[in-house]
Formats: sequence, C-alpha cells, structure tokens
Amino acid sequence: MALERGCIQVYTGNGKGKTTAALGLALRAIGRGLKVCVFQFIKGGGPYGEHLIAGNLAPLFTIIQTGRPGWVNTKDITEDRQVAQEALERAKGILASGEYDLVVLDEINGAVGFGLVDVEQVLELIGLKPEKTELVLTGRNAHEKVIEAADLVTEMREIKHYYKAGVPARTGIEM
Repeated sequence: MALERGCIQVYTGNGKGKTTAALGLALRAIGRGLKVCVFQFIKGGGPYGEHLIAGNLAPLFTIIQTGRPGWVNTKDITEDRQVAQEALERAKGILASGEYDLVVLDEINGAVGFGLVDVEQVLELIGLKPEKTELVLTGRNAHEKVIEAADLVTEMREIKHYYKAGVPARTGIEM
C-alpha cells in the first residue's frame, strides 16, 4: 500500500503527548503495511520504550535516536548544535530518499527553539518531502513559519500534570 498524498503534520504545545501521538500514528501506519522512520532530535538518553520495540516491528519501523545524553546545555549550545546539524543532514537524506511512507521528525521544533537548527533549515527539509510521504514534526513552540507550511497542526495543552505533584517520569509511560 502507498499513500495517495502525503501531508505535513505538526504536533506542538506545552502538554504531554506529542511524541506519543506521533508514535500512535506510526503504529497505525505500520498496521497498514506502510514503512515508517521516526527520527529523534535531542533525545540522546534512553533507551525509551519505543526503542525497545523497534526491532520487533522491523523492517516496517525504523527509529533513529540523535543528540547527546542528558539535556541541551543551554549555557553553551556549541556541541549540541553540531550534533543536531549532523542529524539534520542525515534526516534530509532519509526524507528525500522516498524510502519511507511516514517520516516523523521528533523534537525538531524543540531543536529550533534551542537554536540547534534554524527554521530556514526546517523549511528546506519540508521542501524535500516526496509527494506521497507523510511528514510529522513534533516539539514545543513550533515556529510560525513551520505552522504555516503544515497541512495539520495539533496543539497539546497542559491542563494538569502529575509531575507538578511530585510524580517523576515513569518507565513505560513517559520513557
């Protein structure tokens, strides 16, 4: 099965669930025999639960993790930017190849927000999307230009989060 038309989706906002929604879409696509690549920016830690299942869903599911372990060094982004720029070049090749029906660029909006990737680079990446490839961009604070380029934008809005009550990230739920 191939998509008749690929759209551009953005999942953004300060609420939980952006990556989870993208992974749900990926699971649906895999169920229909589509080939999926989830390319993660600024997620060098882990492994996350999605990494542990990836091998079981191959060859239809590929997940690529990039970024340094830990969080972005906001005092000096030099190393993080270099890693993100290298990842961006790799993501360009994956998207332009047309090998995948669905490509998820997880946390690319966050990479822009931290100054690791420029919005113009993201727009260039969007321009490489083959006609029949679905492209999903996740992360907080999606740039207005990325929102304008998208066909669908969903904002996750936090109303209440148990983290504020002292519940830490839980294995199997948040990671």
